[in-house]
Amino acid sequence: MKHVYGPVPSRRLGQSLGIDPIPFKTCNWNCVYCQLGRTSPLVNERKNYFPPAEIVSEAVAAVKAHRPEEIDWITFVGSGESTLHSSLGAMIRELKAMTQLPISVITNGSLLYLPEVREELLAADAVLPTVDAGTDIIYRKINRPAPELDFARFIDSIAQFREQYLGKLWIEVMLVQGLNDSENALQDLAAVLRRLRPDEVHLNSPTRPSCEPWVKSVDEQALGRAQRILGEVAKIVRPAHGDFDLTGFDTVVDAIIAVITRHPVSEEELMRLLAKWQPDRVRESLEDLQSSGRAQVVTRDDHRFWSCVEARYINENLSRCLDGNAHNQGPQI
Repeated sequence: MKHVYGPVPSRRLGQSLGIDPIPFKTCNWNCVYCQLGRTSPLVNERKNYFPPAEIVSEAVAAVKAHRPEEIDWITFVGSGESTLHSSLGAMIRELKAMTQLPISVITNGSLLYLPEVREELLAADAVLPTVDAGTDIIYRKINRPAPELDFARFIDSIAQFREQYLGKLWIEVMLVQGLNDSENALQDLAAVLRRLRPDEVHLNSPTRPSCEPWVKSVDEQALGRAQRILGEVAKIVRPAHGDFDLTGFDTVVDAIIAVITRHPVSEEELMRLLAKWQPDRVRESLEDLQSSGRAQVVTRDDHRFWSCVEARYINENLSRCLDGNAHNQGPQI
């Protein structure tokens, strides 16, 4: 499948069947913590990047291939910004007519200033925008948006969507050490969140490879302080545990590529997955992935993560798996 993957374990959505409606790293933000690498170039044009009927057909087939208890949510979660697909609303409505499973949209929320985007997202059961900052300065330091995206308009548009939306509004806050974890930064963020009135605020910190090597997660004390300042709706979201579904692909390499293109996997986790799906050939499967030329290994704090080869990380200890031989690269710009 080109656009559908999983179900995969999600921090916030249990076992989530992912739908990726856009080409890799099609995004209007270039977040310093992005697990999919740098965005280059920034893209802020809505269009039908892939045929909607093709995406819906894949999703319906994937739902039919699983027992109802194997999928908690169907989630539009692009390897970039999902709302850049201009037929997102039509796809949500079509899928809701075909399944009883709840549908969520993970988005940075940057395009909610467009009336048509707000209208499209009204059909989803849950919308999960990202708000990492309470000020324009921190917004631009962390999220590095396209120049035409304005912070005040961004917050205004989420507030406007909240007035219309009857589903679950769950806002994610990604805490980055030294950027948005100070008392002042959190107080500014709390003021913004009070205005937005989300049902829940999900506090995260990077646990997978960030595109910038200097990005550090915050400690438990900082998470606790953020929860206290942001109020009763704030919840600390722990890393997800569960199985990645690798079925429905021609080869195990194709299945793993489908996952790591949207969701980099630690080497330990990958070995565990392979032990389940390919118990007799774990090492051979890993070698097949390495020799495919479609994967890379990114090192962060002595932990190795597998990601797709197109992802652009800044890391002196990055090994690209090309032609079956991993070799060190300098910083990737």
